[in-house]
Amino acid sequence: MKQLEAQYKKILSDYMVSQTERNLYIAQNFTRQLIQKNISPEDVVSIHKNAVEQIFPDQMSESQPAYDFLIEVMVHYGMAHREHQSLLQKQAEYEMEMKIATNIQKTLLKTYVPQLESIDIGMISVPIRRMNGDYVHFFHDGEEYLSVAVTDVVGKGVPAALCMSMVKYGLETLGYAYKDPSYVLEVINRVIEKGVDDSMFVSMFYGCLDVQHNIFSYASAGHEPALHYIAKDDRFYSLEAKGLLLGVLPETKYSFHDIVLEDNDLIIMMTDGVTEFRAQEDLNSREVITTLIKQNRHLTAQQLCQLLYKEIEKAQNFKLSDDFTVVILKK
Repeated sequence: MKQLEAQYKKILSDYMVSQTERNLYIAQNFTRQLIQKNISPEDVVSIHKNAVEQIFPDQMSESQPAYDFLIEVMVHYGMAHREHQSLLQKQAEYEMEMKIATNIQKTLLKTYVPQLESIDIGMISVPIRRMNGDYVHFFHDGEEYLSVAVTDVVGKGVPAALCMSMVKYGLETLGYAYKDPSYVLEVINRVIEKGVDDSMFVSMFYGCLDVQHNIFSYASAGHEPALHYIAKDDRFYSLEAKGLLLGVLPETKYSFHDIVLEDNDLIIMMTDGVTEFRAQEDLNSREVITTLIKQNRHLTAQQLCQLLYKEIEKAQNFKLSDDFTVVILKK
């Protein structure tokens, strides 16, 4: 410290004599030594005070209290500054971890939409933050059966992504049992109940379409009801199915229902991020959805999904409150 004080005194003395840009440049370079030695802001003020006292001993009596005041201020400033820098470093580390986790989620939970001749499939899933709390999983065994799971985790961030990974793993181990919606939900419920924290719950709508016979079977675990548009009647019906959220009780049973799909019929499956208009509570979200689809039913399933996202986002002043996921099957 004495060596630094001597150096600073020389630099300040030279500046008071010449006051050139070169003197300022030397002082600026000196700050690097202060940083390397981890000298605090209050110590820098103290070094300056001591240097001024030695260079101008007759002028310090009046300014001494001002320097003491500045040192006290800089003590608290230094503490706050160090805390701020620590928070910035932690935030940078968190941002890096989130970036890695997001990339892993995109890789592990990537959804592949199957292509069928008789069924037009559309899907859109947009996270409100980096990590998506929604997940869609398709099964397709040639042309005989098509199944889809639309899932929403009650929670966000990395824990939700890890939970989704368990859901995907459970779905992929079902084998041919994926044709039975009730059984699928019961299996996934046990997986989540055993392997996930008690505060983490999952809702799921699961449907299986017998492509040959046009029968759509479905079951729900506390999920947003899907919609069935019957083209010949030009009407919508809600696919209600009672069932407890996944991960609450280990031996929960789920019932399934089935409907018949005819030409130009639609099945619209979604998460509650589509139907909860928190910014516009006076709007009936399901009326908005059904009106949009009815007016544009000639579009492809994917075009309908994109239209719903665009219009609902606009209706909420471009401030969606939750992850937005829609899957549409068009016969």
